[in-house]
Amino acid sequence: MTEIIEPLRGMNDVLPEEARWWRRVEAAARAVFARYGYEEIRVPLLERTALFKRAIGEYTDIVEKEMFTFEDRDGDSLALRPEATASICRAAISNGLVHNQRHRLFTLGPMFRGERPQKGRYRQFHQIDAEAIGYEGPDVDAELILMSARLWRELGLERVRLELNSLGTPESRAVYREALRAYFGASASLLDADSRRRLEGNPLRILDSKNPALASLIANAPVLGDYLDAASREHFEGLKARLNAAGVPFVLNPRLVRGLDYYSRTVFEWTTDALGSQNAICSGGRYDGLIGQLGGAPTPAIGWALGIERIILLLKELGGSAAAESPHVYVVLSGPAAQERGFALAERLRDELPWLRLETGLGGGSFKSQFKRADKSGATLALVLGDDEIAAGAVAIKRLRGEGGQEQCPVGALTARLEGLLGGDGVVDGATTRRQDRGP
Repeated sequence: MTEIIEPLRGMNDVLPEEARWWRRVEAAARAVFARYGYEEIRVPLLERTALFKRAIGEYTDIVEKEMFTFEDRDGDSLALRPEATASICRAAISNGLVHNQRHRLFTLGPMFRGERPQKGRYRQFHQIDAEAIGYEGPDVDAELILMSARLWRELGLERVRLELNSLGTPESRAVYREALRAYFGASASLLDADSRRRLEGNPLRILDSKNPALASLIANAPVLGDYLDAASREHFEGLKARLNAAGVPFVLNPRLVRGLDYYSRTVFEWTTDALGSQNAICSGGRYDGLIGQLGGAPTPAIGWALGIERIILLLKELGGSAAAESPHVYVVLSGPAAQERGFALAERLRDELPWLRLETGLGGGSFKSQFKRADKSGATLALVLGDDEIAAGAVAIKRLRGEGGQEQCPVGALTARLEGLLGGDGVVDGATTRRQDRGP
């Protein structure tokens, strides 16, 4: 017996029933982005490893432990992207988008990290990213956060909380870093191996430690807010004022530093109490120095990313739904002549009614078996074409949902009849059919 090849651990198939949830989240995000003037950008899955080392930081878990890296046949070190911000900044530099320009961008797609797979955390996971490049003031920080809040409302998500902090400028953070180094250095014997290594490289990463033995030590560490420069304080106050004016509640979290080295000033996370330990559903912040750090002209920027899998988990946990897109019409065909004419008719209807979801019964079979398949498809109407209908130059229309019998409709009038039956609110004798906008 041939051995079955199973999927890689932490890399999951998305089956049709599950894909409905994905389409719901992605469609809502695209609609919100359009309302704020964000345009789509697509970046490669594969980049040079140096991009992420320089952007994310060599002392982060992502770079040290989680990136999928390999050497190609030319000996270059490559990596599957663990996040999208660095790639978008690289694309902006490569394509001349950072010279006195402003861009509102979004992307969505798979990311890769070699983490221990668990609920809500996978080795191939999917993110939606929003990035605003070339904007300096706190107004864009507020707009990005408001945009994410609007997305939660569009999806009907509740039990979410916004946490805010400011990391200040690299200069003020350098002073804070030395204060942390002195504080943790005085208790170096209590640190685990990871934290001792980070003590010299980047002691801020110690604040990210999940080691419960260090919780008390971390809780009493110096607070970054005490080291902020005046400009960063003013920026942060401007952000908070705008969020208060817009009615978006938030909680100040002085321990929120984010796991990536490129952040400066504003950082934020949306969290939930509905998913256990995997409580962060959207994270972001300002990265004013990153584009310059990657070789581009110094350019302010800010962005956020959400995990699609976690959003779907939260939707399900909160009792959400993702309706199947059943066909409006199922075409039942009987006989060779009906097969030929039925296919041509189906294509004509798709041309003339672009919004119509129409499924043709393939594989033949008796009327009884075809009607079973039609009913199982969830279609509202069945179009029946057999020898009698061909002879009469007509098509039978049978209602599959609600009350009502069967009617004959001349082929030439079929488009208008379907428009009448399925148009407007999509109700056919009390049975509602979900109808998409009449776009392509």
